[in-house]
Amino acid sequence: MIKRFLVILLFGLQAVAFSQTEEKASLEIYGQLMTDLGYNFGQLDPLWFDVMRPSKLPSYPNEFGGDGSVYFSIRQTKLGFKVKTPTKFGELMTFVDFDFFGVGRMAGEVSFHLRYAYLQLGKFGIGQYDSPFQDGDIFPNTVEYWGPSGAVAFRNVQFRFMPLQGANRLTFAIERPGASADEGVYAGRQELEGVNFRFPMPDVSGEFRMSRKWGYVEIAGILRRIVWDDYQEDAFDLSGKNWGWGINFSTNLKLGESGVIRGQVVGGKAYQSYLDDASSDIGVVLNPDGPIDRPIEGVAMPQIGVVLYYDHRWSELFTSAVGWSLSSADLADQVHPSAYQRGDYISANVMYHPFANVLVAAETIYIRRRNFSDGFQSQATKFQLSFKYTFSHTFYKN
Repeated sequence: MIKRFLVILLFGLQAVAFSQTEEKASLEIYGQLMTDLGYNFGQLDPLWFDVMRPSKLPSYPNEFGGDGSVYFSIRQTKLGFKVKTPTKFGELMTFVDFDFFGVGRMAGEVSFHLRYAYLQLGKFGIGQYDSPFQDGDIFPNTVEYWGPSGAVAFRNVQFRFMPLQGANRLTFAIERPGASADEGVYAGRQELEGVNFRFPMPDVSGEFRMSRKWGYVEIAGILRRIVWDDYQEDAFDLSGKNWGWGINFSTNLKLGESGVIRGQVVGGKAYQSYLDDASSDIGVVLNPDGPIDRPIEGVAMPQIGVVLYYDHRWSELFTSAVGWSLSSADLADQVHPSAYQRGDYISANVMYHPFANVLVAAETIYIRRRNFSDGFQSQATKFQLSFKYTFSHTFYKN
């Protein structure tokens, strides 16, 4: 991790030294020091002890032991570097930042976690950045790391074109493709061992936002091609392909000078990897009318996500956010009965800003999981205290 940090810092310093105009280049170092501590009144997957993800609730009674656990975490601490370099083509803006929230093979660990690595010049951008399919402005003013289960939330490697920038904006992008599969009751079967995903085209995304004094409305979309090949030499040919797509409607509505309603409704098929907490993209169904060598086939599974939150500023010192989110899938008929089908997320908080750059927050979150068809449901409630100090320092080339 230290080696990567030094490489990032060297990259930033070298970029500041480069300029093709008389304007000043700059290097901004920014980040936050954050500590979370709390109590979870239910059960959660130990690898996700400090976040509230309905999919990580028990899928059967006492899967993760007894109820009730204390946690302390500094994994939301982050550090970033932003470089702005004047050139004859306009301002070149690059930034890299990371936190310490381990995911994937490092889930549950305090580990280097790259968030952004992005470069933008004029109307073009390339690197890892928020997908245009995502509307970051619908995220409420909360402190819990993972956030509403039904929100579109995905930072992806992409190449983007922004013909319209500003309050009204239009963006198109091609993104790194990917998908997930739920083999359901056939998981572990030898016949599926030789089935692998392939992506013949990038994911294609876009957004359009119209802003007014009362707020804004936005529509975004995603289109993807998913192929799976069966390389195993046996009596079955389980190869297949399908399209994935999603449409995302979102808005911010201002209520006077002190309130904002944040809302999102998203739906489609096989776009689940872009959601905060969802089922798999591809499921398995029986194929009784198909050829004898194709007894089952993969299908794109429908999914919806809903976010509805209200942010309120009580005074210069106090703010609050309260709301609900839903992630729900229409799962394929051969998905395992205990598969994650629906997740609800409800939270409320009070935040205290005693002085600049310092935040103290108390937040309560309730989540619930519903399985596909076995009738089992589980829930958990968490109370969290968070302490955050943010900083930003900009250095200019002489």
